[in-house]
This record gives sequence, C-alpha cells and structure tokens, in this order.
Amino acid sequence: MAFISNLPLAHHEIVRQHGQRSALKYPATGESVTHAELAEMAGRIAATLHSRGIRQGEVVAFFHDKSPAAYAAMLACLRLGVLYTNLDPDSPWERVRKILGSCQPRLIINAFESLPHEASLKEVAIAEVLHLRGLENVSAELPDIKGISGSTPAYIMFTSGSTGMPKGAVMSHANLLWFTSWGRDRFQITPDDVLTNANPIYFDNSVFDFYTAIFSGATLAPITSAQARDARLLVKLINEARCTVWFSVPSLLVYLLTTRALSPADFPTVRKIIFGGEGFPKPKLKQLFDLLGHRCDLENVYGPTECTCICSAHTISAADFEDMQNLATLGPLAQNFDHEILALDESDPDFGELFLRGPQVGLGYYRDTERTTMSFIQNPRHSDYADIGYRTGDLVRRDSRGWLHFKGRADFQIKHMGYRIELEEIEAALGTLPGVRECAVIYQRLSEGLGQILGYAAMGAALPSDELVKKVAAIVPPYMVPRRITAMDALPKNANGKIDRVALLTLASSPP
Repeated sequence: MAFISNLPLAHHEIVRQHGQRSALKYPATGESVTHAELAEMAGRIAATLHSRGIRQGEVVAFFHDKSPAAYAAMLACLRLGVLYTNLDPDSPWERVRKILGSCQPRLIINAFESLPHEASLKEVAIAEVLHLRGLENVSAELPDIKGISGSTPAYIMFTSGSTGMPKGAVMSHANLLWFTSWGRDRFQITPDDVLTNANPIYFDNSVFDFYTAIFSGATLAPITSAQARDARLLVKLINEARCTVWFSVPSLLVYLLTTRALSPADFPTVRKIIFGGEGFPKPKLKQLFDLLGHRCDLENVYGPTECTCICSAHTISAADFEDMQNLATLGPLAQNFDHEILALDESDPDFGELFLRGPQVGLGYYRDTERTTMSFIQNPRHSDYADIGYRTGDLVRRDSRGWLHFKGRADFQIKHMGYRIELEEIEAALGTLPGVRECAVIYQRLSEGLGQILGYAAMGAALPSDELVKKVAAIVPPYMVPRRITAMDALPKNANGKIDRVALLTLASSPP
C-alpha cells in the first residue's frame, strides 16, 4: 500500500488484477457485475459528473438503492476527488433538509424509480438532480484529474448530533486506504471471499462491507432493507449466495436467533461473523457461539464513525463466557491506532475517556469548526508538534494485557439497533412541538440487551402518546422515534434543579 497515494490508483490496480471476477452478486436475482464492469460504469458516471461541472472538493448527495450504478457512483466520486454523502431515503424531510443545508451538495444523485422527498427538494438550492438510469451510452472518457492525494476528502457520514443538527464526519482517501488494508489483513479477506452488505448504505458499517470487498478484489452480496427484515429470507439468501464474511450490528443477529431463523446447518460457507456498533448481550452471544462458533470465528469489533468504522477487533472464545455479566472485551486496538485514556481520576489511570490517534482518524466535521475543535484535539500528553486525535466520549477500562473494555459514555449518546444516537437530538425535536415547556428522552434497557427510547414532556394541554410520537416521527428518522412519549404537568428535578433522569427511569420501570 505504501506506493499507492489515493483511492483511484488503488481501484485501478484491483481492476487490473481481478477485473473478470465478480464485484457484485445479488443473492435474490443472481445478477452479477464484474470489477471491470463496475469500473466502466464508474467511469461513465464520473464523466457525466465532470461534464456537468462537478469538480474536486464539491459535494454530491445520494439516494442509494444498492443497484450496481449506485455503488459505481461512489467510486465515480472518488475518481473526481468529489465528496459524497449517502442519504437515508426513509428519514423524514426535516432531517434530510438539515443534512442538505449542512453539506450544500452541488448535485443529488437518485438511484430510485421515484425521487424521495421530490416535492420538498425544491425548498433547497440544489443545482441539479441526476438519475442514474439512462447513462449506458455515455462515454467513459475522463480528463486526467490532478491533485487527488491521501489527504483528499472521500465521503461525509452523517451521525446524530446533540444540538439537534446531524454531524457530518469527513473521511479522507488515506483514511480509507489504511482501513481497507487493515481490514483485509485482519480478517484475511481474499478475492475468493463473498462479503454481505446487509447494513444500510448510509450507515457506517457499510464502509467495511463495500470498500473491503472492492479493494480486496472480493465479491459483495447486497441485501435490501426489505430482505433484511425477513429473518428466514435473509438466512436463505446468505446460504444461497455462499457468503463467507458476515458483518452486522448485534441486533440483527439477535433477531435471527430470537425468531429461530438460524439453525446449526445455516451459514455453511461463512467463516467469519463480524459484529459491532453496539454491545452484544452475553446470553445471546453465547447462544450464537454454541450454534456456530465451532466452525466460524465470531469477531467483536469497535470503532467510531470519525475513525473510519473499526479500530479494534476481538475473536470470541469460550473464555469470554466465564463472565456472563459484562460485555465482551474490545480487545487490542488495530495496529493503525495508538491511544490515551483521559482518566477521570488521577489515582486510576486505566479508566476514563478513550482518545484515539492514528491514520484512520478523520478530518473533522464538515463545515462545523466548533464541534471539530471540541472532538479532534491535540494530544493532551504533549504540545511539541501537531498530534491530533479524536475524543470518542466512550469510557473504557484497560486491563493488564492492554485490552480495552467498554464501560459506558461520558454523555447521553446511546447505541440503539446499532445506530449511534444523541438523545439530545430527539429532545431537540420534541422540544419544538407546540406547548412543550421542557422535555427529556431516556433509554431504558430491557431483557437480552434490547432497549427502548422513551420521551417525557411537560406541557400545558396533555396530548395522547401516539399523537406526540407521530409528530416527532416527522422530524427524526425511524430508528430515533421514541417508543412512547408521556405528557406530564412537570418533569422531576434533582437537588441541583436539573431534570432527574434516574427518576424517569424508575418511572419507566414501574407497572402502569
């Protein structure tokens, strides 16, 4: 990798070596696209974007349907040095509008038959909407693009923001090159592998799926959101596609186990089951280990979006179940990373907030200097030279082996169904409703590691819970919508006069 300076060069080398191998193979239809065909498609889209005046450093936004052209469009942006961001087509317009206002794309690329939020898009200043269909006859000739290097921004991944405004984490070409190189080595990905893509494309985990597959000369097996919701169909598709590497949030695996869709005979060709994005409850993890652990590796991975998806991996073994209470260890950090623990108490230097350093640490938040300078900071251990790392907000404990164990958050961020959610963003949405004087949102953990988001609002005229939920659902995406919102005369307060969230949790656990 040392001689490769950017992603277009890396992709060119993959196509040269593995052009006739399948890059995409759709389990439901059997449709297959080779690496050479995908590259040709990317060339036509890149030429189309260039002819429309899209230039290096500008932003393109996608409504992505996991079609071959949609995947090729991401590669096209990398060829041009254009940043892209994938939009969630199921998010309400209010949140899409905030994201578009934040990144101000020159163009929106639509991969769907109809354009999500088509009428509302007229509210924002978008120069053009490009439909990916109908580009088959466009020439793939593209001028030689200069100035694309490792430091060139590659994509923007939007995550929940505590102010109510989503944050756009920016990753560079070098970030992705380091990440795919590490992922290929750590999980021994070869051109013979078939990787799943059950993760939504706008979700951080999909970065591993797509780029590790493409930049290893391997095959990606795209799974639609509808297919992923049908547990038995999902297992059937993975079996028939002969997938070898699975990656998802633990919630999806828990779903397969709970519905009894996964049997000892399933996943016959899968050699690695990788999971991350949230904690995997030990009882369910042991059930999966007992079911499939004898013939495939179970890999617990960890990493913030701001550090290119994954920064540690731990292979589960029987020893992990000697303690059935705590989550599995995060294990050692990838060799791409160094870290500091910002201790909360000087007498306990092995417990505190995790501070990450290394070449996978991203460039910051797009057009958000304030939040960038709060989270991407100089190494607090010295000021001898620029040494910028990322404050994760994750509380960890380091054991005698140097392995890290997740112990919670330093703020109100949660992981729900694998999504990183700032409860304050939901509170900001709830607080905009007419009549709400103050509000709070909590996360109640249930059995088997599952949980639910609950809202509480102090308001003059109480409204039914379902009506309040419906109003909030028009502002935040489906995975952030509270299960229930309770209207109250006043919220409980602690001795300092702040909202007593412990009291709200106790209230949530009380019988109705």
